[in-house]
Formats: sequence, C-alpha cells, structure tokens
Amino acid sequence: MLMITSAHAVGPALYEKLPYHAIESFSAVSLVASTPLVLLTHTSLPVRSLKELVALAKARPGQLNYASSSIGAPPHLAAELFKRSARINMVHVPYKGSGPAFADLIGGQLELMFAALPGSLPYIRAGKLRPIALTSAKRSQAVPDLPTIAELGFPGYEVTNWYGVLGPSGVDRKIIERLNAEIAVVLQMRDVAETIVRVGAEPVSSTPQEFEAYLRSEVAKWTKLITEAGIRAE
Repeated sequence: MLMITSAHAVGPALYEKLPYHAIESFSAVSLVASTPLVLLTHTSLPVRSLKELVALAKARPGQLNYASSSIGAPPHLAAELFKRSARINMVHVPYKGSGPAFADLIGGQLELMFAALPGSLPYIRAGKLRPIALTSAKRSQAVPDLPTIAELGFPGYEVTNWYGVLGPSGVDRKIIERLNAEIAVVLQMRDVAETIVRVGAEPVSSTPQEFEAYLRSEVAKWTKLITEAGIRAE
C-alpha cells in the first residue's frame, strides 16, 4: 500500500517523464484526510479582508510578492489559481521549504503566502501572521470563524492538501473493498478523528470509485493550470 498526498496529482504535469502512470499504475483505495491552505499576510500589510487584498493587488500590479515552499507545491498552485480567479498580478518567490518562507514572511521581506493550515496555526495564534481566508470548499473546524475564498466571491475555488491510500494496479477487488472498509472504521474512531481535527485537518473517507474519480479530476485540474501558467519544476 502507498500513502499519497495531493502532490501525486501534480507530478504528471510538473515532470516530463515519470516511471509510472499516476492513475493506471495503481488501484485507488480511499481518501483519508484533507487540510486546507490558508492565505496569510504580514501584519503590516494594510488589508484585513480578501476584498481589500484584491483591491490592493489591483492598485499595485506586480508589486506584491508571495512566497511558496517550492515551485509546483500546493501553496504555489493555490496562489496561481487565485491570481487567475481574481485577475491580479503578483510575483512568486519560491523557497526550499516552508520554514524559510515563514521566516521571511514574518520578517517582512514578503507580503503574503499560501501555506498549509496545520503548520500555520502556531503563527496565527501567536499573532505573528494575519489569516485572510481558507482555500477549502468549506470552513475548517480548527478555525471556524475564518471564511473560505469560495464564499468571499470566488465560487468554485478550492485547493487542499489531501491524503489517500493506493494499492498496486490489478489488486483483487475484494482486497481493495476490505481495505477501504477498515480505513473507514479507523477514521470514525473518536480519538483518531479528534487528533486529525486538532492539527487543522479533516478526516475524509470515500469509496474506491469516488477516490479514483477525484484523483482523475485533480490530475486534469492541475495539468490545465500548470500547462497554461508554464510552470516547470527546477
């Protein structure tokens, strides 16, 4: 079995040659969890809402810098998708990991960034960074008062870090169904669900068929964006 993240759906478009097919080489078992990204700004940036941020970006095209943990990572793609949705121009500053990106954002070398919610919560709670909105389709139990980008005027906008389980291609269907059922049982355990929520994620179960359909849609979605934006891994 293989635990994958949303990066699995990005690989086919980001890299020219992969030694496997993202879908056909595997058997989908189940989604396991999902966590939103959060749009963060430096506390000195004169915006407190998504509407104000978009207005500032349009008033200062190409002058706002946003960080990401790396080229093609979910934070980068979330920002690119938002730029297209809001029709704004911002400058991408890629880092080698989220740690240096957080450090420079807190230090004021950058104006904003998209980042995974779990790793962002300590900075949000300490007041070091200002959260503007979430990238998920619905609000997070970890920060229920923080709105989503979708509900703030960009319907259909959704980017998440998701986690799922794959098996080898050709595995007997009964084995896949049994594994799926066992994963569903574990995700329904109170202590497991509470732990997942506490770190800023959401437990998400699915049927194998639902997971395969979702994986196909994610591959198509990010292939389109990466191709149109001309993004290439370094």
